[in-house]
Amino acid sequence: MAGTQIKRVAGKGVYVAGNDIDTDRIIPARFLKCVTFDELGPNLMRDERFDVDGNSKGHVLDKPEHKGANILLSDDNFGCGSSREHAPQALQKFGFDAVIAGSFAEIFHGNSTTLGIPCLVMADADRARLAELLAGDPEADVVIDLEAMQVTCANNVLDVTMKESAREAFLAAAYDPLDELLSGMDDVAGVAARL
Repeated sequence: MAGTQIKRVAGKGVYVAGNDIDTDRIIPARFLKCVTFDELGPNLMRDERFDVDGNSKGHVLDKPEHKGANILLSDDNFGCGSSREHAPQALQKFGFDAVIAGSFAEIFHGNSTTLGIPCLVMADADRARLAELLAGDPEADVVIDLEAMQVTCANNVLDVTMKESAREAFLAAAYDPLDELLSGMDDVAGVAARL
């Protein structure tokens, strides 16, 4: 069993504005009792997107022009708050393959990485430019290149950074610890036999 190498993420982007978007905003605590993580996707940012009666508040994630967006753009300290693994799971189950922000909470970043979700840091001016491009053309192709550490959108090339250890793990398909364990089962069996 081998993991999937992640060198590039491409698709549509959507900008969810705001600093300090914490894990409770990403997936409210009442949804943590789900049986499978698949149930989290529809409830991503539930309280931001819907009122208490389930009526849409017109959140950017629900706008028709952003349907199918798989790259999330946001601001500083994304994923702060409690260390719930459910937050990156909700993002993934909603359809996001990568997150670009000004900065990330440490535990959120780690939980995202093990799911295969690159968390990329982009400078304020470049994030503002990317947000402007996405607002002007929600269908614009966004391409994240983890080898070059660049994001391309509408002929604009913007630099990003990420933890080098996470970048190396994506490029080497070594970001999922369970996958790493399962791929070494022959070695595990050998050690077990010697014991």
